[in-house]
Parts: sequence; C-alpha cells; structure tokens
Amino acid sequence: MESLTSRMHAVQSPIIPVVGELIKNSPGTISLGQGVVSYNPPPEAIEFLAKFLAEPTNNLYKPVEGIPLLLTALAEKLQSFNGIEINEENCIVVTAGSNMGFMNTILAITNPGDEIILNTPYYFNHEMAIAMAGCRAVLVATDENYQLRKEAIAQAITPKTRAVVTISPNNPTGVVYDEATLREVNQICGDRSIYHISDEAYQYFTYNGVKHISPAAFPSSSKYTISLYSLSKAYGFASWRIGYMVIPKHLLVAVKKVQDTILICPPVVSQYAALGALQAKEEYFQSNIGAIAQVRELVLDSLNRLQGLCTITPANGAFYFFLKVHTQMDALELVKRLIQEYKVAVIPGTTFGMDNGCYLRVAYGALQKETAKEGIDRLVQGLQNIVRS
Repeated sequence: MESLTSRMHAVQSPIIPVVGELIKNSPGTISLGQGVVSYNPPPEAIEFLAKFLAEPTNNLYKPVEGIPLLLTALAEKLQSFNGIEINEENCIVVTAGSNMGFMNTILAITNPGDEIILNTPYYFNHEMAIAMAGCRAVLVATDENYQLRKEAIAQAITPKTRAVVTISPNNPTGVVYDEATLREVNQICGDRSIYHISDEAYQYFTYNGVKHISPAAFPSSSKYTISLYSLSKAYGFASWRIGYMVIPKHLLVAVKKVQDTILICPPVVSQYAALGALQAKEEYFQSNIGAIAQVRELVLDSLNRLQGLCTITPANGAFYFFLKVHTQMDALELVKRLIQEYKVAVIPGTTFGMDNGCYLRVAYGALQKETAKEGIDRLVQGLQNIVRS
C-alpha cells in the first residue's frame, strides 16, 4: 500500500490539546497549564470595533503587512517602549499572532536542511515550526538557572546555521535575560552573518524591578535582528490572533510571500481591536499585571514548600515557573496522575525538549488569587504524595 505519511509525521503533537482532553475527563480540575491571562481586553479595543463596522470596504482584503493605521501605532509603541526606531533598514509586519511571525521567519530565511539554534528548554511551537520547514533544531542547553550559555551558542554555529532564537521573558522558564547577555548573543549573530530571532511575547511581564530588553534596539542590529511580538498576553487578546514582527527590510518580500500564501492579510477586525488596545490607559496594565504579580508571590510561597522534592529556579518574568522534580518518574505520567488524582493540571517538560529528568511548567497567569491558591495547594500536595510514595 502506498504510504500516506507526510513530513508532519516527524513533528511533535502539540501538548495543550492532550492535557486539555485529560482535564475534560476529570471535571473540576484547575489548570496551571495553558499560558493565558485571566483578564479581558481593554474597553478601547471593543470601542474600535464600531470604527471597523462603519467602513464598508473593511470587508475587503487589506494590505498583507497590515493596515497603515496600525503600522503607525506600532511604530510609535516600538519607539517609546522598546527603543526600536523604524527606519529605512527595517519594517513592521502584522501577523495572526507571534507564532505566525515565527513561521513566517523560518520559511523566509531557510532552505530545507538548514539549522536553527534553540536554547533548551525551548518553546515547543518553535521546534515544531522548524521541523515543518524541513530544517533542524540544534539544541543548546542553558545553565542551571536557565540562563543563556553564550560560548555554547557560539560553538553550535555551523555553515548551515541560519539563526539563533532567544525568548525573553522566557516561556517556559519565566527567566529574563540581562542586557549584557543579549548584546553578546546579538553580536555573535552579527559577526557570523546569521539572524537573531528575539521572541518578546511576554515583554510587559517582568517583576522585582527587572527591565525588558529588545535586541533590535542595539546599535547596528537592524540588518540581522528579527523581533516577534504578541497582543495575546498583555492585552487579553489570545483568540483575536494579532501579533507583529520587526524584520530587516531585505526580508519583506520573502515574508510577504509566506503571509500572502497562508493568510492573505491579518484579520482586519482584529487589527482595529488592536489599534484600540494600543490606546489603553496605563492603569489597565498596572491593575492587571499587578494582580498577576500578586498571584506570582502567592504561587512562589506555596511552591517553596516543595524544597527538597523540586528545584525551583528564580524567575522574574512571564507567568511561569519551571520545576525540576527529583524523581525518576516520566513527566507525562506524573501530569496524568496529578490530573486524575489531585485535579490539577501542569505541562510536562518533555514537550519543551527536557528529556534528561522530570520537569513541569506551572502557569499562573490565568488564575485569580483564590483559584491559584487552591490549584497550587493541590499541586504541592500531589507532588508530595506521589513523589514520596
């Protein structure tokens, strides 16, 4: 019989639906799994929907790279928050979420068989996109605190390397890379004539005075730095599917080919909502991200009860903690037992490329204080009982 297997056979299955099915079969489970926030988009986003509806031509296709009003608003935001100037060397492309920005990037800069360096633990959709493109993910381990190992990155570069990927604040670990480290990685990429892909989806989620750094703001980085952003997290925009990328101008033709083929143009109704969201008052961020910061402290206090059973790495960004559980148990098996026996869900570290031990990602952005406390208490109790048994 003729084989019907495609290249997708080599791509890992996304873990979120797998865990979602386990949750569905265990009613009452509190999810510390998916990386979303609990709050809604700002009212300004909803108000701008009327502007979309008022213009009949908005039902037609719009520019592949995004509507001009949104591109202008994003350029202002990038200048004021990220220190990135949009000039003759770079440009903005609006995407249907930053995952699409990553896929656009990989297809635009690679040929089949090329290599992309990922730091482990990696974000699973990055590894999946690389495999889909017929390329190879070269994995470089971070240090014991999940910080980048610059020398190891440099040593992993080969003639087939096309890019190094960094994620800061990081998914799945929550760590934030400092400016000096990002400068060095960015310089390595520039010196080797490869791209630095900087995923900054969690740019607003930093704590304890830690500042977010955008590599594209470094001098002379415009020609080889690709920056990816998302409205899904900070603006409660997960299902609206709006992100954007800042790319070197010489990649625009290639990126537009990819985006026109897959999408034609980003959903215009969502672009209007994004335009409104960017006008949200400062209090919107202060109250919502401030509430997540309070949940973070509560979660950390509870997780500290696991000292001895787990290694809990300090993390000052995003809304994740990444636990190393001191057990020989398979991570997915542990996740299944936590859901079935203790009604709490987390994500196994294997999906982030961590096969050398038992790791769990704990996400706390989607929960209010009361639910978070109950969920973390279930997790702590479950790990204490399962691991010690």
